[in-house]
Amino acid sequence: MADAKVIPFDDDRSRSGGGSRPARRRTGAAGSGARGDGATAAVSALPGGRLPGPSEGAPEAVEGAAAGAQQPRQPQEAQEPVPSPADEAGGGGWDRRIAGGLAFLRRRVTGEYEVDEFGYDKELTDQVLMSALRPLAEKYFRVEVKGVENIPSEGGALIVANHSGTLPLDGLMLQVAVHDHHPAERHLRLLAADLVFHLPVVNELARKAGHTLACAEDAQRLLELGEIVGVMPEGFKGIGKPFGDRYKLQRFGRGGFVSTALRAGAPIVPCSIVGAEEIYPMIGNAKTLARLLGFPYFPITPTFPWLGPLGAVPLPTKWTIQFGEPIPTEAYPPEAAEDPMLMFNLTDQVREQIQHTLYKLLVQRRSVFF
Repeated sequence: MADAKVIPFDDDRSRSGGGSRPARRRTGAAGSGARGDGATAAVSALPGGRLPGPSEGAPEAVEGAAAGAQQPRQPQEAQEPVPSPADEAGGGGWDRRIAGGLAFLRRRVTGEYEVDEFGYDKELTDQVLMSALRPLAEKYFRVEVKGVENIPSEGGALIVANHSGTLPLDGLMLQVAVHDHHPAERHLRLLAADLVFHLPVVNELARKAGHTLACAEDAQRLLELGEIVGVMPEGFKGIGKPFGDRYKLQRFGRGGFVSTALRAGAPIVPCSIVGAEEIYPMIGNAKTLARLLGFPYFPITPTFPWLGPLGAVPLPTKWTIQFGEPIPTEAYPPEAAEDPMLMFNLTDQVREQIQHTLYKLLVQRRSVFF
């Protein structure tokens, strides 16, 4: 398989080119009532009858004759049938889908697709990865999205969310929510831990989906390029916490995400996710097995590992994702990113806003599954 062509990250050239197809011109044989030179053949009277005079005959016949003199009429077999809306919605739609799928496969095989400097493949994300995750978000978890208008329509922004669920499905559902519910269909670029890029297969999929290493340099670069960046500061402490500590935010680190937002002058959008805590209720942690496998934890749930692969199926909880009011950062001077007290205050402000919204959503929730 050929290697994909790497383009600059901020290149906004369209990949779909090509002009419209020229209209086909159909030519039919002249009918028996017309001569090859365009002149109308002589009309003879029927037996026992006579030719109508100039002022006689039905008005429709006179008008038809005049129209026929200006534009010769095509034979019936030469006229193309006009497709009905039902035909276009039926076979025509499937034909276009099949043709688009074949064209997509051809570009995959030949390497005629584009990735940015981080390995992000927009075409693959839109047509394959998002299509695979969308039913999980809409039908299985029934994700309800609130406050999406708080995400800017253009320019960079940093979305800070809580992390939970034993497996990082909350990040993927957050990515679908931003793209499908925002009017501008913006793409979320998640910052992931080192472990993600050490796992086979997962490494490639994460890069293709737009995820990048959770480091200040990459995050600042994405924000300066006008991207929506997502970060979950709790890390493994949040996603691997016991079920008894659900919806209790863990430590947010030293505020590195705040420093990155200040340097890029990007607003911080707090985000609260309810529903992910219950998909894999973690009742135990096999620490010895986790160390042997190189994992930060090895979860034990009511269904895993007792039911084998079936125990890895998440519970169909009802999710709510709410984006809070953005916290602006452009008013701060560049040297503000080096002020530890400011870092602490802004980090605590974001954390408190997320925690308060979590409590409010839990009070409003009727049931874990409905």
